[in-house]
This record gives sequence, structure tokens and C-alpha cells, in this order.
Amino acid sequence: MDFVSTRGTKDYKIEEVLTKGIADDGGLFIPTELPSFTYNDLNDTQSLQDMALRFLQPFFKSSSLEESLSEIVNEAFSFAIPTETISPGYSIMELFHGPTAAFKDVGARFLASCMSRLNAKQLRPLVVLVATSGDTGGAVAAAFNDLPNAKVVVLFPEGKVSKRQEKQLTCWGNNILSLSVKGTFDDCQKIVKKAFLDDELSTNYRFSSANSINLGRLLPQSVYYAYSSMSHYRSSGIKPSYIIPTGNLGNGLACVMARDMGLPIGNIILAVNENKLIVDYLNGAEWEPRRSIETLANAMDVGSPSNMERLSSFYGDINSLNDCISAITISDNMIEREIKRSYSEDHIILCPHTATASHTYHELGSDLKKDNEWIVVATAHPAKFETIVEPLIGQDIPIPPELASILDKPSSMHSINACMDEFKDILNKNMH
Repeated sequence: MDFVSTRGTKDYKIEEVLTKGIADDGGLFIPTELPSFTYNDLNDTQSLQDMALRFLQPFFKSSSLEESLSEIVNEAFSFAIPTETISPGYSIMELFHGPTAAFKDVGARFLASCMSRLNAKQLRPLVVLVATSGDTGGAVAAAFNDLPNAKVVVLFPEGKVSKRQEKQLTCWGNNILSLSVKGTFDDCQKIVKKAFLDDELSTNYRFSSANSINLGRLLPQSVYYAYSSMSHYRSSGIKPSYIIPTGNLGNGLACVMARDMGLPIGNIILAVNENKLIVDYLNGAEWEPRRSIETLANAMDVGSPSNMERLSSFYGDINSLNDCISAITISDNMIEREIKRSYSEDHIILCPHTATASHTYHELGSDLKKDNEWIVVATAHPAKFETIVEPLIGQDIPIPPELASILDKPSSMHSINACMDEFKDILNKNMH
């Protein structure tokens, strides 16, 4: 399969797509054509790993990773992704059972497994740059920790992640460099994008990206939509609709891609926080990047979602986009109310991000509820946001064992201003 940039026409192979992260012209990689599946093509898949292998094979056909794909899948999808029925027509898909208790674990582990094989014979180590608003950096650091011939630079906005998130970003080995940036997530993302286009840095380092701008993150995330939708359709004969908490638009785009490839998926609603550029754009506003707004759902605090460039490349004009997805803004007050409601009525403890999707479901019109069966996507374990959630529900949240083991590790990080000169200086001092 060939891939192209959203801004150009050059063909790339999957190996280049994964290791480069961003195309040479600054665009994002997309397949020249998405594979197409029928129900019968996937009906005999029994496990998550079976689905992942079948679903991803077309993207890796005739590549150097094709023979290793089964091993990569088993390494990445090594934990459960259950979908729990809450009431008739309403389920929650739990994506937080991985090592850092967030949905990013799937894509990060898959990408790390691919890169460890692609990079094994390279003379210079790969330097993976990742900007994070909370969860991505921890998942990527955990996935790449102590891998040979690979280093990771994590940039996160200082004071804008939870203490437990910060611990997950700063507690790793010598091949992980954690940078606390005095600014917003968008400032972190700008530094990463500028680094890829900087001739001096690109000469000295072999850069790649592990944000959802890397297609290697999106492809495995599409798998759990393929698996859950097929499981639901087999048991009910109904295509499930999804409500997805959305920041940089990677997880939402992964669901759209699965549907476009033929999976039985109905409506897709993106739940965003008060960073509502996506909502405004779908309602007719110009796509003009904004400064991010700090909210309770901090991992979704993205002022300019990068993956809209991919989504627009697939769908083009705004009318086609509105036929593809819809989006709803959820305020901090709504998040707080939903966390309280879910605990008291459903006996479920939600993280702030999942609360945006849960609130969206409970505010749907009666026709949408009656005519569809909905899966709300739970993106992180609530124990990562205990300072927000515990006061609202009035009790302590049990910490998952994987998260508890991380919290016991010592931290190490550097604080920098949001400027390229300081970034270059700290990189050159620590990456050689």
C-alpha cells in the first residue's frame, strides 16, 4: 500500500510513514486508498488480536513488517478492551486497562513495537518527539522505555496536567527526556512541528513523532472500533453509534476510518470541551487555530486539532464533513454534573474526559436514543484525575495496580520556555 501527504502527491511506504511521522512537506500521511471489508471478511474473527491482524494486514502488505505483524499485534493488544452494557441501548467501551490507564496505550505500544523492529539496524538512535496535553506522553514513554536504539522527548504544558499525569510523564529511564514547557499544549505541538522542519536539527537527529499525527497511532486505534462494532452487530443485528471524547481528533478519526472501511458503525458524535473549534467549524466558522483553553478535561485542551487536516483530505468540503460527523461542546460545569450523576445513578466513576461523552449521550434527543444503540468511549481511568473526581463523588478512587507502580517511581524533568532556542539547547545537551 502507498501513502501520500495531505499537502503533496509523493508516494511513501509504511516504513517511511511510521519512522518519519510527518511528511517532508509538513503534511500528514494518509493512505492513497482505504482498504474495504465486508461483514463476511471479518465475521470469523473471535478475539481482539484476530481482528487487529485481519484489519491491519492490508496496510502492511509487502512491507518489511508484514511477517512480524502478528507479533506486533500481540505485543500491542495485550490487555482487555471490554464494552459494558449500562442500560438498553447504552454501553461504555473501556480503553483504560493498559499500563498507563489511558486509551493512548494501544497506539503507543503498537508504534513502539513497529519502530523497535524498523530501527534495529540503524547506526543512529531514533528520537521520537511527542507533545502531550496529558495522556499521550505517558503512554509513549511507557511503550518506548528502555527500548534499544530509541529515545523519546516528551513536551507537556507546565502546571496544566494532573500530578498523577505528570508522574507518568517524568518517571522513566535514561532514554526518555521530559520537558515541562511554560505554555500550552499548542506551544508544545508547535515546537515539535518546527523541529521536524528545522534543517540543522534534522541533520543531527533522526526524528519521528508519536502523537496522533503519526498514522501508526491511528491505525491500531481503529481496531477497537472495528472489534466492538462487529461484536455488537453480531449479537444485535444493529450498527452501534459512538460518542468519542475528542482533543486532537485522532481517536475520532480512527472511528471514522473504521466506518469508511466497511465496519458496521452508525453515527459518530465528537464530544469536545470548551476548546470548540471543531464544533464552530462544522457550524460554518473559518478554521482558524486558537489558543487552547484550560479545562477539567485537560487531555482534550487542544486549540488547533491537527487531525482535521487528515479528515478534510478524506472528505473535502464542509457539507461532506457534516454528513460524516457531528460535534458537541461540554462545559466544565456539565462535566462536574455528569460525574456526580453517573456515580449516584449509574454507580459508575467517570474521568472528566469520559464525562463529556457520557453527558452528550444523556442529553441526546429521544429520537436519537430510540433509533440508535450507543457506545460511549471511556478514554482514561478516573484515578488519574483524583483531585477533580474524588471531591465530586465524596470518596477515594481505587488506584489500578499498573498506575500505582508508576506513582512509586522517582521523577526527572527539565523546565523550558516555549521557544525553539531553549528546546535546541536542552536537546543537544541530553540526546548525545
